[in-house]
Amino acid sequence: MEGLKAIVLLANGADTYAHELLARAQEHDAARPDAELTVILSADSPSVTRADAVVVGSGAGGAMVARTLARAGLDVVVLEEGRRWTVEEFRSTHPVDRYAGLYRGAGATVALGRPAVVLPMGRAVGGTTVVNSGTCFRPSLAVQRRWRDEFGLGLADPDQLGRRLDDAEQTLRVAPVPLEIMGRNGRLLLQAAKSLGWRAAPIPRNAPGCRGCCQCAIGCPSNAKFGVHLNALPQACAAGARIISWARVERILHRAGRAYGVRARRPDGTTLDVLADAVVVAAGATETPGLLRRSGLGGHPRLGHNLALHPATMLAGLFDDDVFAWRGVLQSAAVHEFHESDGVLIEATSTPPGMGSMVFPGYGAELLRWLDRAPQIATFGAMVADRGVGTVRSVRGETVVRYDIAPGEIAKLRVALQAIGRLLFAAGAVEVLTGIPGAPPMRSLPELQDVLRRANPRSLHLAAFHPTGTAAAGADEQLCPVDATGRLRGVEGVWVADASILPSCPEVNPQLSIMAMALAVADQTVAKVVGVR
Repeated sequence: MEGLKAIVLLANGADTYAHELLARAQEHDAARPDAELTVILSADSPSVTRADAVVVGSGAGGAMVARTLARAGLDVVVLEEGRRWTVEEFRSTHPVDRYAGLYRGAGATVALGRPAVVLPMGRAVGGTTVVNSGTCFRPSLAVQRRWRDEFGLGLADPDQLGRRLDDAEQTLRVAPVPLEIMGRNGRLLLQAAKSLGWRAAPIPRNAPGCRGCCQCAIGCPSNAKFGVHLNALPQACAAGARIISWARVERILHRAGRAYGVRARRPDGTTLDVLADAVVVAAGATETPGLLRRSGLGGHPRLGHNLALHPATMLAGLFDDDVFAWRGVLQSAAVHEFHESDGVLIEATSTPPGMGSMVFPGYGAELLRWLDRAPQIATFGAMVADRGVGTVRSVRGETVVRYDIAPGEIAKLRVALQAIGRLLFAAGAVEVLTGIPGAPPMRSLPELQDVLRRANPRSLHLAAFHPTGTAAAGADEQLCPVDATGRLRGVEGVWVADASILPSCPEVNPQLSIMAMALAVADQTVAKVVGVR
């Protein structure tokens, strides 16, 4: 039933608001043109290509690795399963078609468990940076020290990682969301937090020139959101790197304990090989373990384990007047009051109606009536720092993610929902929607608190956008499939540089963490490859 509800919401939202979204997409000229990239379709690529290094994946990690290696004088090929999208396509393509084309499995990936968790993952040149919210938080010093001290990951030493975080921020041109484009959804969060005496601030984002069209999750129609397809990848190409799109890497080629390239599959089923002495895997935390296993390199018992998802939940508030939550920045302001104490990060997050409306109550006619009231609704969400209890496996060649939320995280979700409820009522909401099946709208804080105390948290609608940890890097050979320099144990010539190497939940949106760690691994790769030439 919940699956049917999601389909109804997406279809209705698309039909009702697509015209407005397209009109807003075309309202202004693009903030910047598409970047110059050397992209070759896999259909046009020869069956065998030779290079010094091949990078699997063009997202946050892969892009930074490609740039570093190319600038060091190496001949670099980047392989990307998805395709390149242009700003003109984002300006003119129907929102549903953008959503279906930009995500793996048309956005229908789910982590199995109680409850199931929606897990959308980008698939395009630029990876998930093309479809994320643009939020750019640094991992806290406490997290960096934990990675260094508990896992022996020297690359995470705050002095070293701090410099690379600076580099990532400069590459992305990170700055706080301006109030004038934030939108009312974010301003309501800040006003409510101020009235409660809670710490809150605009979110730092990589979106210079953003006008607040709230379409980050389906490709920015003005190229304002500054994903790696607009900076690190063109910088890599300017240094000589090439990108082959529509190329799904099937396995790493190796013999006698040393890698010598990769084999990828084109959409028509034919294959192409890229032969290189250095292979850097940056396919993401859900795909990297499967690639290593398909390659016969998945022998480490912890590979595919330790999956953290940073589970997220939300509440919505009905106001007497219009909010138009989707007229502004998708993720705009954050409350930090419970972050250090409880592992809860609250963010004002809104998507176009239908995409993020699972908290609307009922089905059928009741659900449609709530969709008609979407202009009067504000949405606040929260993510909770979790332990790595999930797994990633391959079943008949398909990735299967399993994640059963732990009791400790359930307690954090309760803290998060209670806090969001207080914020919504403090902001002036007349009713709060929980998304709990059968629960009516709440009209007072005590009523909401009572329902949340009695509710089974496994009935909540959860989503996750930040899978990490499935090929953790560190000094302990028993715990970490990847060593403290980013090299895959058990084979020469393979490094990993994506979210899978983060040994524990970064506790914030992970884009900067991934990019900084990828820079660190890339430096190690250059030192090794150049040193033996």
